[in-house]
Amino acid sequence: MANREALRELQTRLASRLQAARSGVVSASWLAVTAGQANYLFPLEQAGEIFPLPNVQAVPYCRPWFVGVTNLRGGLFGVVDLAGFMAGAALNSRTEQTLAQASVLTFNAALELNCALLVDTLAGLRKREAFADAVAPAEGSPVYFGSRLVDLHGVCWQEINLQSLSQFPEFLNICA
Repeated sequence: MANREALRELQTRLASRLQAARSGVVSASWLAVTAGQANYLFPLEQAGEIFPLPNVQAVPYCRPWFVGVTNLRGGLFGVVDLAGFMAGAALNSRTEQTLAQASVLTFNAALELNCALLVDTLAGLRKREAFADAVAPAEGSPVYFGSRLVDLHGVCWQEINLQSLSQFPEFLNICA
Protein backbone atom coordinates (compact mmCIF):
# COMPACT_ATOMS: atom_id res chain seq x y z
CA MET A 1 0.00 0.00 0.00
CA ALA A 2 2.84 2.38 0.86
CA ASN A 3 4.48 1.63 -2.51
CA ARG A 4 1.32 2.66 -4.37
CA GLU A 5 1.08 5.88 -2.38
CA ALA A 6 4.74 6.65 -3.06
CA LEU A 7 4.20 5.93 -6.76
CA ARG A 8 1.19 8.23 -6.86
CA GLU A 9 3.16 10.97 -5.11
CA LEU A 10 6.01 10.56 -7.62
CA GLN A 11 3.57 10.71 -10.53
CA THR A 12 1.90 13.79 -9.08
CA ARG A 13 5.27 15.51 -8.63
CA LEU A 14 6.35 14.55 -12.16
CA ALA A 15 3.05 15.74 -13.63
CA SER A 16 3.36 19.11 -11.88
CA ARG A 17 7.01 19.44 -12.92
CA LEU A 18 6.05 18.47 -16.48
CA GLN A 19 3.33 21.14 -16.48
CA ALA A 20 5.77 23.69 -15.04
CA ALA A 21 8.34 22.76 -17.69
CA ARG A 22 5.80 23.35 -20.44
CA SER A 23 5.03 26.79 -19.03
CA GLY A 24 8.73 27.64 -19.06
CA VAL A 25 9.29 27.68 -15.29
CA VAL A 26 11.69 24.69 -15.26
CA SER A 27 14.42 24.16 -17.83
CA ALA A 28 13.96 20.44 -18.41
CA SER A 29 14.13 18.98 -21.88
CA TRP A 30 13.14 15.33 -21.47
CA LEU A 31 11.04 12.94 -19.47
CA ALA A 32 13.22 9.95 -18.58
CA VAL A 33 11.69 6.46 -18.38
CA THR A 34 12.79 2.85 -18.36
CA ALA A 35 11.13 0.14 -20.41
CA GLY A 36 12.49 -3.38 -20.25
CA GLN A 37 16.24 -3.07 -19.78
CA ALA A 38 16.53 0.21 -21.73
CA ASN A 39 16.50 3.89 -20.76
CA TYR A 40 14.56 6.35 -22.90
CA LEU A 41 14.13 10.11 -23.10
CA PHE A 42 10.95 11.71 -24.46
CA PRO A 43 10.99 15.40 -25.47
CA LEU A 44 8.66 17.24 -23.09
CA GLU A 45 6.91 19.13 -25.86
CA GLN A 46 5.86 15.81 -27.43
CA ALA A 47 4.87 13.99 -24.23
CA GLY A 48 1.37 14.05 -22.80
CA GLU A 49 0.00 12.97 -19.46
CA ILE A 50 1.25 10.25 -17.13
CA PHE A 51 -1.15 7.75 -15.58
CA PRO A 52 -0.73 4.74 -13.31
CA LEU A 53 -1.26 1.57 -15.34
CA PRO A 54 -5.05 1.42 -15.82
CA ASN A 55 -7.19 -1.59 -16.59
CA VAL A 56 -6.51 -2.46 -20.21
CA GLN A 57 -8.91 -4.41 -22.39
CA ALA A 58 -7.04 -6.82 -24.66
CA VAL A 59 -7.79 -6.68 -28.38
CA PRO A 60 -7.59 -9.91 -30.40
CA TYR A 61 -5.54 -10.31 -33.58
CA CYS A 62 -3.06 -7.55 -32.75
CA ARG A 63 0.70 -7.49 -32.57
CA PRO A 64 2.12 -8.88 -29.31
CA TRP A 65 3.35 -5.45 -28.20
CA PHE A 66 -0.12 -3.91 -28.49
CA VAL A 67 -1.46 -4.39 -24.97
CA GLY A 68 -5.03 -3.27 -25.72
CA VAL A 69 -7.25 -0.25 -25.17
CA THR A 70 -8.13 1.75 -22.09
CA ASN A 71 -10.18 4.75 -21.01
CA LEU A 72 -8.10 7.75 -19.96
CA ARG A 73 -10.06 10.84 -18.96
CA GLY A 74 -13.02 9.70 -21.03
CA GLY A 75 -11.01 9.03 -24.20
CA LEU A 76 -10.21 5.66 -25.74
CA PHE A 77 -6.45 5.09 -26.00
CA GLY A 78 -4.45 2.26 -27.49
CA VAL A 79 -1.72 1.02 -25.11
CA VAL A 80 1.63 -0.03 -26.57
CA ASP A 81 4.25 -1.86 -24.52
CA LEU A 82 7.30 0.25 -25.39
CA ALA A 83 9.81 -2.45 -24.46
CA GLY A 84 7.84 -5.01 -26.44
CA PHE A 85 7.62 -2.70 -29.46
CA MET A 86 11.37 -2.12 -29.38
CA ALA A 87 11.97 -5.88 -29.11
CA GLY A 88 9.28 -6.72 -31.65
CA ALA A 89 7.50 -9.08 -29.24
CA ALA A 90 5.55 -9.17 -26.01
CA LEU A 91 7.50 -9.23 -22.78
CA ASN A 92 6.28 -12.01 -20.55
CA SER A 93 8.84 -11.40 -17.82
CA ARG A 94 6.81 -8.80 -15.95
CA THR A 95 5.47 -9.70 -12.54
CA GLU A 96 2.51 -8.23 -10.70
CA GLN A 97 4.94 -6.15 -8.67
CA THR A 98 6.62 -4.65 -11.74
CA LEU A 99 3.24 -3.99 -13.33
CA ALA A 100 2.12 -2.23 -10.14
CA GLN A 101 5.00 0.23 -10.66
CA ALA A 102 4.31 0.64 -14.39
CA SER A 103 2.80 3.75 -15.91
CA VAL A 104 1.38 4.84 -19.21
CA LEU A 105 2.45 8.02 -20.95
CA THR A 106 0.21 9.55 -23.58
CA PHE A 107 1.39 11.38 -26.65
CA ASN A 108 0.87 15.14 -26.66
CA ALA A 109 -2.62 15.99 -27.93
CA ALA A 110 -1.03 18.07 -30.71
CA LEU A 111 0.28 14.83 -32.26
CA GLU A 112 -3.35 13.69 -32.71
CA LEU A 113 -2.76 10.07 -31.73
CA ASN A 114 -4.80 8.47 -28.95
CA CYS A 115 -1.99 6.23 -27.83
CA ALA A 116 -0.25 5.60 -24.53
CA LEU A 117 3.13 3.96 -24.03
CA LEU A 118 3.51 1.41 -21.23
CA VAL A 119 6.77 2.08 -19.38
CA ASP A 120 8.20 0.24 -16.40
CA THR A 121 9.38 3.20 -14.33
CA LEU A 122 9.46 6.97 -14.44
CA ALA A 123 12.95 8.32 -13.87
CA GLY A 124 12.10 12.03 -13.72
CA LEU A 125 12.88 15.06 -15.80
CA ARG A 126 16.29 15.68 -17.36
CA LYS A 127 18.04 18.84 -18.52
CA ARG A 128 20.75 18.99 -21.14
CA GLU A 129 23.26 19.68 -18.36
CA ALA A 130 22.58 16.20 -16.92
CA PHE A 131 24.43 14.60 -19.84
CA ALA A 132 28.14 14.44 -20.51
CA ASP A 133 28.03 13.18 -24.09
CA ALA A 134 25.63 12.89 -27.02
CA VAL A 135 26.06 10.68 -30.07
CA ALA A 136 24.01 10.78 -33.25
CA PRO A 137 21.89 7.69 -33.90
CA ALA A 138 23.73 4.83 -35.55
CA GLU A 139 23.24 4.27 -39.25
CA GLY A 140 20.23 2.02 -39.79
CA SER A 141 18.54 3.12 -36.55
CA PRO A 142 14.79 3.66 -36.65
CA VAL A 143 13.72 7.11 -37.86
CA TYR A 144 12.26 7.93 -34.46
CA PHE A 145 15.62 7.51 -32.67
CA GLY A 146 17.20 10.77 -31.65
CA SER A 147 20.57 11.20 -30.04
CA ARG A 148 22.01 8.65 -27.66
CA LEU A 149 23.02 10.51 -24.52
CA VAL A 150 25.30 9.44 -21.68
CA ASP A 151 24.60 10.99 -18.30
CA LEU A 152 27.17 12.07 -15.74
CA HIS A 153 27.02 8.61 -14.12
CA GLY A 154 27.82 6.83 -17.39
CA VAL A 155 24.26 5.58 -18.00
CA CYS A 156 23.13 5.57 -21.66
CA TRP A 157 19.77 7.04 -22.63
CA GLN A 158 18.10 6.81 -26.04
CA GLU A 159 16.05 9.82 -27.13
CA ILE A 160 12.77 8.88 -28.82
CA ASN A 161 11.11 11.44 -31.09
CA LEU A 162 7.44 10.84 -30.34
CA GLN A 163 6.29 12.82 -33.35
CA SER A 164 8.30 10.57 -35.68
CA LEU A 165 7.14 7.48 -33.78
CA SER A 166 3.51 8.60 -34.13
CA GLN A 167 3.93 8.58 -37.93
CA PHE A 168 6.03 5.42 -38.21
CA PRO A 169 4.09 2.82 -40.28
CA GLU A 170 5.21 -0.17 -38.18
CA PHE A 171 3.99 1.58 -35.03
CA LEU A 172 0.64 2.44 -36.57
CA ASN A 173 0.05 -1.06 -37.93
CA ILE A 174 -1.18 -3.05 -34.93
CA CYS A 175 -2.77 -5.88 -36.93
CA ALA A 176 -1.11 -9.24 -36.42
